[in-house]
Amino acid sequence: MDQAIPVTRPAPAGWTTTTVQALMARPLLDLLFEAQSTHRRHFTANEVQLSTLLSIKTGGCPEDCGYCSQSARHAGTGVEATRLMAPAEVLQAARQAKADGATRFCMGAAWRNPKQRDMPALTEMVAQVRDLGLETCMTLGMLDADQADALKAAGLDYYNHNLDTAPDFYANVVTSRRYQDRLATLREVRQAGMRVCCGGIIGMGESRRQRAGLIAQLANLDPAPESVPINQLVPIAGTPLADTPALDPLELVRTVATARICMPDSMVRLSAGRQEMDDATQALCFAAGANSIFTGARLLTTPNPQADRDRDLFERLGLRPMSVPAR
Repeated sequence: MDQAIPVTRPAPAGWTTTTVQALMARPLLDLLFEAQSTHRRHFTANEVQLSTLLSIKTGGCPEDCGYCSQSARHAGTGVEATRLMAPAEVLQAARQAKADGATRFCMGAAWRNPKQRDMPALTEMVAQVRDLGLETCMTLGMLDADQADALKAAGLDYYNHNLDTAPDFYANVVTSRRYQDRLATLREVRQAGMRVCCGGIIGMGESRRQRAGLIAQLANLDPAPESVPINQLVPIAGTPLADTPALDPLELVRTVATARICMPDSMVRLSAGRQEMDDATQALCFAAGANSIFTGARLLTTPNPQADRDRDLFERLGLRPMSVPAR
């Protein structure tokens, strides 16, 4: 009889890049077994949260993130800057998202940070979307304490602010904002009493050790993010990372499984890059503990699988959407 696979535990001082890398390097089937076992101890099996992401202000961002088509510094991406949407337009999109089965509605604006003149519209969006019974999330760039407090008062459930990658690879991707700036915004979000949505992007040319470094950073946040989006780079013409070689899909699966084990209570969201994944890769990611996806035709400016493809995949895998928000 095969021996039971021991449950991985973090070191007393928390996860380190070395311990996470060792976990990530385990035989894949052992890693998947532990990840799925961990998942079932903390979540209902075969349930996946459906979320919808709406770009409420597209393009014209002054940051230089190497993966992003919305940066004003990257000419030739084909993304034109728009104004902030009106709250009524956002509410209409949220109603449609709910009708399509989403329980979380995420709103993203391409800014370094929101201006004070935009805060009344943003808080109105949050309040109106939450009144629909949807879980609310926003990503607006860096926040100060007053802005975080205002969003919390409006009813914002989650604030998304990704670390993107490991600290020692970060300067290869972004130079206009420091890693410490990202951590500072996360502190403001926590101090305001909101939950954190924070993850990263893999496949940007980083090493496996650096992917492990990202997971260690996330897992050692106190507390760990309640929502962890794992994005796979979508190379976009006109961006500095346009010619980055594709990542082995099994590295994505390993990263998702490692995130599940290191952050057992977190929603692990399979995010950008799903359009490029085949059904088998997505199935392995769900087996690895991913339990949230974005639905809808687009993620900000990149394509996303159509709803009918997701419904077909769920039916074939025996998955079902979560019926209520995870508040």
